[in-house]
Formats: sequence, C-alpha cells, structure tokens
Amino acid sequence: VIFLCGLGDTGHGWAEAFTRIRSAHIKYNCPHALAMPVTLHMNMVMPSWFDITGLSLDSLEDETGIKQQQEMQNRLVSLLWGSFPQGPISGLRRDISILQCHGDLDPSVPLMSGALTAEKLKPLVNPANVTFKTYGGMRHSSRQQEMMDIMQFVRQLLPPVD
Repeated sequence: VIFLCGLGDTGHGWAEAFTRIRSAHIKYNCPHALAMPVTLHMNMVMPSWFDITGLSLDSLEDETGIKQQQEMQNRLVSLLWGSFPQGPISGLRRDISILQCHGDLDPSVPLMSGALTAEKLKPLVNPANVTFKTYGGMRHSSRQQEMMDIMQFVRQLLPPVD
C-alpha cells in the first residue's frame, strides 16, 4: 500500500499510525515529499508534492511540478512491484481502488475541495472504485474511526493468502 501524505506532512507519523492497523501480509510505504516553497503558505518551505498557489477553482496549477511527481510516483510503483508494460499508467491504473477520507470541519482543505477531488478521480479510474468518506466533527487530522475504515478497506482488497 502506497500512502502519500499531504502538504506539510511527512510519512513518519503515518507509517507509525499504520503499524497499529497493519496485517502481517501487507507492506505500507509512506514516502515523503521534498521540502519546497509553497505559494499558498507565503512561500514557507515545507514538504509538498508540488507548489499550491491557492485553493479556489480558478487558482493556477503547478503543471510542471504535478508532472514531475506523477513520474516519481510511477517510478516508485514500478520499483515496488516490478516493471509494467508502458509503465503503470496503462489500463492497470483504471482498476485501482481509492479511499479518500476527509473531515467535515477541515479548515485547511475545505470539504468541497475534497469532494471535487473525488469527482475528478472518477473519470481516471473505474468510478465504482472511488470511495469518499467524511467524518463529522473532524478537522485537518485523523481519528481512530478513519484508521479502522482504512484497515477494513485495505483488508477487503488484500485478504491474506493461505
């Protein structure tokens, strides 16, 4: 399982959180984004997969940074699971399942932005494989129920093999 943490975060805390819910047959990989200036946060240097200029729908996107991160993530997937014909972008990617979790009181990333992201993912993969879960009263954080939902999601997709 590859888990990409968000803006300003590293994989260390998430890797520790996953040790509490992991199964012996599943490996979690929580890579870190490189530290870079982020326009949204007054150019403060922090871990980020690409520059974020704003959260509104008309904000400019860091297309170069996004493409570089896509290439890095494709290399990571290829490294972890071997080479795929034409890279992992081929039809294989359409069959992945996505669980996206979001707190309904998140002051950093509005709930509407999370919901819009889920809708934008659906044409890229099998829409039936995109699950968007909200957690009442949760801010920009995580809670035990979310971790249990993640555990159930992963175990459903990756059951133990005898």
